[in-house]
Amino acid sequence: MAKKGRKSKPKSVKKRISLRLSKQNKIILGSLLILLSIALCFSFISFYFTWQDDQSLLTEFADRNEQAKNLLNKFGASTSHFFMYKGFGVATFAFPFLLCITGLYLFLGIRGQGLLKKWIWGFIFLIWFSIALGFFANEKPLLAGLVGYEMNDFLQDYTGKIGVLLLLLFGLVFILVRLFNFSPEEIGIFFRTKTASIASEFKSKKNDDAVEMQLSVEDEKPIVVDTYTHKENIPHLEKELVDDFEVAIPVEEDLKDNLAMEVEKIVEEKEEKKNIAEKLVDDFGEFDPTLELGNYKFPTIELLDQHGVTGGITINQKELEENKNKIVETLKNYKIGIAQIKATIGPTVTLYEIVPEAGVRISKIKNLEDDIALSLAALGIRIIAPIPGKGTIGIEVPNKNATIVSMRSVIASSKFQKAEMQLPIAFGKTISNETFVVDLAKMPHLLMAGATGQGKSVGLNAVLTSLLYKKHPAEVKFILVDPKKVELTLYNKIERHFLAKLPDSEEAIITDNTKVINTLNSLCIEMDNRYELLKSAMVRNIKEYNTKFKTRKLNPNDGHKFLPYIVLVIDEFADLIMTAGKEVETPIARLAQLARAIGIHLIIATQRPSVNVITGIIKANFPARIAFRVTSKIDSRTILDAQGADQLIGRGDMLFTQGNDVTRLQCAFVDTPEVAKITEYIGSQRAYPHAHELPEYVGEDSGTSIDYDIQDRDAMFREAAEVIVTAQQGSASLIQRKLKLGYNRAGRIIDQLEAAGIVGPFEGSKARQVLVSDIYALDQLLNNE
Repeated sequence: MAKKGRKSKPKSVKKRISLRLSKQNKIILGSLLILLSIALCFSFISFYFTWQDDQSLLTEFADRNEQAKNLLNKFGASTSHFFMYKGFGVATFAFPFLLCITGLYLFLGIRGQGLLKKWIWGFIFLIWFSIALGFFANEKPLLAGLVGYEMNDFLQDYTGKIGVLLLLLFGLVFILVRLFNFSPEEIGIFFRTKTASIASEFKSKKNDDAVEMQLSVEDEKPIVVDTYTHKENIPHLEKELVDDFEVAIPVEEDLKDNLAMEVEKIVEEKEEKKNIAEKLVDDFGEFDPTLELGNYKFPTIELLDQHGVTGGITINQKELEENKNKIVETLKNYKIGIAQIKATIGPTVTLYEIVPEAGVRISKIKNLEDDIALSLAALGIRIIAPIPGKGTIGIEVPNKNATIVSMRSVIASSKFQKAEMQLPIAFGKTISNETFVVDLAKMPHLLMAGATGQGKSVGLNAVLTSLLYKKHPAEVKFILVDPKKVELTLYNKIERHFLAKLPDSEEAIITDNTKVINTLNSLCIEMDNRYELLKSAMVRNIKEYNTKFKTRKLNPNDGHKFLPYIVLVIDEFADLIMTAGKEVETPIARLAQLARAIGIHLIIATQRPSVNVITGIIKANFPARIAFRVTSKIDSRTILDAQGADQLIGRGDMLFTQGNDVTRLQCAFVDTPEVAKITEYIGSQRAYPHAHELPEYVGEDSGTSIDYDIQDRDAMFREAAEVIVTAQQGSASLIQRKLKLGYNRAGRIIDQLEAAGIVGPFEGSKARQVLVSDIYALDQLLNNE
């Protein structure tokens, strides 16, 4: 039997991996390389403008909150740092050029036979150009990159500068010959062509001169032609002239036919599109007001304490449930049904939002404020009926364990750090635990009131700390008024950085009421001067003016200058009103009405919110108000024109309004040691030569310009001087009683005593200071006159 033949299995064909790209993949890869080359170009160009700012972000690539200034953000900063700084410098632009060519080859389907040659020559040019920049721009290593700079140093260590120069020349010849087919014969051809051209022009000019000589040759005898009488006076020359003209005229016609005329091109004058200010900006850049203190360092966040709080708010679920049940039960007792309830937990207060059943009057719930407070056994229950913008009723209940809002957490928040405001202030946090940041420049003035020990001084420190962390000393100046003499003394350390004062004042922080009056009037003068500058600059506000000045469109020779913001802070306004009255209220009202546009802003605090202190004029010009806890509903209405401040729990719990809704906040806590560390940090740095000087103001009651002439002194002047020096009390009433004089005469004598240097200037309700110690010193003073 024949053996059955086995069927042979078909051999499996192994698939070969092909590196050839399909047409679609070539288009995709080509477009990717083209776009990548464009991206690299943008990042490399941006590198030379932003590399200093982006240096600190190179290690923060994974942090999404950090943003680089490079046009391609952190990718561009990292890529350009690697190729430009650590690589080949300016020569690195060869990379995107080669990538673009490669992408075009793939995108357009061009055969890539010469592509490898282009990459090889690209790398040769890259290395040669980088070393050349390292040699010729040795003082600017950024142009050559780290590779070019180090290779140049390496070659100089072995061959010296002359050797490196010769190597660079050899490399240039090699590139020109091999890449551009350069030949020395081309130089010879070039010079021969130029020489022939010059010789041709010279020969042509010589022939022209010969023709001109032929035309000018005449008879040896000079011919004088009289246009009126030549036919009668010289008839014998008529034939010669005709013969001469018959010869000369054909030559002139031949020259007209063959002589080429060159027409000079008319060059139009270029129009100057940039004005003088734009040229100055191009040449010198914009004016930088911070340049005088260019090395100023802002306070670091480490100067502020966390006050023992490292995490967020702790939610006490049991407390929330108990409060919810008590609220529902209390309302149920008064036959008020609740359809829905929601809790929002804040640092010190929890907001319970309720939706009552249909048919329930809001006023009925509002009247149960005390009953709900009784059932919850809590101080500071506040009912908002209804919540603006929502269809709910709010019941604010204080937490049993309040969380301290530290100034550090507020300053470090992104909302404050990224605030695009002129004068940003971080007050604290809302009930929803959000950082509350406002712009003082838009308020434009702030009234702060509350009972003693409820947080006004901490609030003022929070305002000043916010501005110190955000603004440069050239951008803002403070005028601090502290009648208590102990609240704002720490800010003396930053006098030459941030404070402003009168020219003749020794201390920058004002504690004397007389100086307060002079300072306020000086501020009014400053306001008028600034308005004149705005008028001449034809702008409407300080922001437009400073922008125009920075772009060099305003001439300093015309009196223009950069205007910093000025913030006036008065810690206890009631004391000023009691001692000076209208002398203080009038300039403050004038500043509050007019000073917003020119960058002067007022912050006034008082612990006595009565109508004789916070008058109607003050309230009308202070739309932004802060109320800490007060003792009565009347005080709350005086501050906010609404109730609620009497229901606060103290310790920084406050209500803020800017003319519309009232917002409950927990003021950020900044302790005195923290303020001391901040002012010490700023004060230890280089400062301006002196504090910012305000315009000089001479009070009307100074009496310095009255009766300087000794002959015009009163007959009782000597006796009055002895009475004043003996009693050591400089008052007109004392002279009236002792010398039995009238009030007007006694007032004139007091002015004469001040002019003589015996008593000091007028100090409001206080007696004048006596400057002479005894009668013997008085005799010496008067005898010397």
